Amino acid sequence: MLVMFITNNAVAESGYRIAVVGKTKNDSFYQQSYKGCLHYAKSHPEIHCLYDGAADYQDVRTQVLVLEDLLKQDIDALLVSVTDSAYLVEGVLEQYARQNVPVITFDSDLLPQHRNYRMAYVGTDNFDFGQALGNAAKKYKKRQPQSICLQSGHRTTPNLNARIAGVRHALSGQSEQRLNGNSGWIEHPRCPLYNMGKRYDAVEQMVTMLGYEPRPIFLAVAGFAQFNPRYTQALSVFKPDIKKNQAVIISADTEEIQLNALRQELSTLNIGQRPFEMGRLSTELMHRYLSEGAKPAQSHYYLDYHYCTPDNVDTCTTNY
Repeated sequence: MLVMFITNNAVAESGYRIAVVGKTKNDSFYQQSYKGCLHYAKSHPEIHCLYDGAADYQDVRTQVLVLEDLLKQDIDALLVSVTDSAYLVEGVLEQYARQNVPVITFDSDLLPQHRNYRMAYVGTDNFDFGQALGNAAKKYKKRQPQSICLQSGHRTTPNLNARIAGVRHALSGQSEQRLNGNSGWIEHPRCPLYNMGKRYDAVEQMVTMLGYEPRPIFLAVAGFAQFNPRYTQALSVFKPDIKKNQAVIISADTEEIQLNALRQELSTLNIGQRPFEMGRLSTELMHRYLSEGAKPAQSHYYLDYHYCTPDNVDTCTTNY
């Protein structure tokens, strides 16, 4: 009993330091996940949420450096969205394992061969999410074959690659090869486009592709260009065509800055995720492990997603 009293007092005084690390720090998506951690901590004052990440874009090296620094700060647990699975494991998660610091992934999981370095994944089923994006594009098919341009971030990011595979499967029944026209869909020869999460580059890529004739359907597997404050200005010239579905922009995510663009009819359709719940549920699962030793009962905790259009933009989701 004396040992338990001392232990409980130590926890009450120091608490549990849980770090939330996204692919980029200045991204409202990951900031919502952090707010989910803070929300759970309101009713569990022994939890202290920390927030960090690569400053401006999806930089695999910086993500490793950030995690190394957090390890030196004696954090008790890590919630992380994976940019590059192998690089993250070799660069720092092996150290986390040696020091017995538990890890839960959210939004983007480790690859199957690396999943012994995390307890669970919380987030969207990214292959299924990609299929939802691909199925949404079918409504706007006008040609045979129909050209489509996929936009992604980092070439090695697990969740984004799973979404690309899901899009291809929805449109062609297979997920391993580029769309070649046999299914009625063909990928533009310049695509997929990769922008490393750099928002300026993402806007430039989109504007360039919308200038081609025939114009491909533009499908972004994450927010990218729409996270850039100059998106509305850059896309305003295409508004008449977007309203008539002569320019089609389908994007993942429904952050507030994206909803503002949707209200102005500068996007065709956005399919959104639940980043706040990713952070909240990940924190709850980690708290149970830290306080009770109870590991998550599942390997994957999949969350649902939602569809936002100019018609339902004010009711389709809640941002925190």
